[in-house]
Amino acid sequence: MGREESGSWVTIGTFARLCRLSAKALRRYDELGLLPPALVDPVNGYRYYAEEQVETARLVAWLRRIGMPLNRIKEVVALGDPGAAAASIRDYWAQVEAETAARRDLAAFLADHLSAREAVGTLGPVGTLGIRYAARSVRGAVRERNQDAAYAGARLLAVADGFGAGGAGASAAAIDALKPVALGAAGAAGLLNVLEDAAERAARAVRDAVAGSGADGEPEGSGTTLTAMVWNGAQLGLVHIGDSRAHLLRDGGLFRITHDHSAVQSMIDDGSLTEAEASSHPQRALLLRALVGGDDGGSAVPTPDERLQAPDERLQAPDARLRTPDVRLQEVRPGDRYLLCSDGLSAVVGGVETARVLAGADGPGTAVRELIALAVAAGGPDDVSCVVADVVSL
Repeated sequence: MGREESGSWVTIGTFARLCRLSAKALRRYDELGLLPPALVDPVNGYRYYAEEQVETARLVAWLRRIGMPLNRIKEVVALGDPGAAAASIRDYWAQVEAETAARRDLAAFLADHLSAREAVGTLGPVGTLGIRYAARSVRGAVRERNQDAAYAGARLLAVADGFGAGGAGASAAAIDALKPVALGAAGAAGLLNVLEDAAERAARAVRDAVAGSGADGEPEGSGTTLTAMVWNGAQLGLVHIGDSRAHLLRDGGLFRITHDHSAVQSMIDDGSLTEAEASSHPQRALLLRALVGGDDGGSAVPTPDERLQAPDERLQAPDARLRTPDVRLQEVRPGDRYLLCSDGLSAVVGGVETARVLAGADGPGTAVRELIALAVAAGGPDDVSCVVADVVSL
């Protein structure tokens, strides 16, 4: 065409200057279908952009500056509605902050660990610690079968909350996959490797269990949450995905040490929902992350159809994507008491009551029985699973 501009169209060079993106980036975004030009000259292949595309291009540039991946940017741009796009950006940043916090904790641990090694010349703890533990799981009042699984042993503490037609098999498979891995935990570096291996094995086990369950419905509609702690004799390592929870009672205070991977938690994170509002929100059961079945190796959580919206099944947000479970190391002290539980407990028993029981119980077994009794007394519609473990000096 041999023109710099024509009407409301501008060349790629002019457009690049207007939106502060390089011509190379614009060609890449065209290839990805993210920001196609308004016109491509059929003779010479020159790209021409409409001036009204500048605002979209600038949005893409800013989203790239905050580190948003191109596939997520494409989803934001495709939304069209500014309000929906804003909500998607807030959700993305809440995920970034949660993941950054987990990496920050791990980095701090490693720095402290290596500093201690340099100072004393050893990786071992001073003194000898052990854990005492108890676990129990009961069927919910409105459930036909218990899809939760709970386990407590010398090396492994775990709770999993299954959902969908193959949920019971999924929760059991996730925990069973961790048992042999936990036996290999030794030292801080060894424990980190064990946790990574455990997360991968659990994901594969759930996928295989759901695929082979023979359950009615699509296998992708079944899966499980997983919150587990591996004990190596001196430290606890955490593997977590979904909305089951882990809590720590220390010096009389109860602290939640996991972050829910749920739709309502993302809204709490971005300030659009309060904790009080979340408890009664219609989407409080929707998960953003979980271990699920599927033929693609568990890379994505599909859109649920009407068959998955039965009251006895866990739901997932339509745009959810399966991600690797959170993995971190937990510093322990003698006297610590840990609680792992499915949302069948946390949804009906408040933090004050949970703290009271944990602080007053004379041992893990008593704590587990009293917590489950509280959930049942509150109506306990969902399956309830609890694991309690004490860190003790031997």
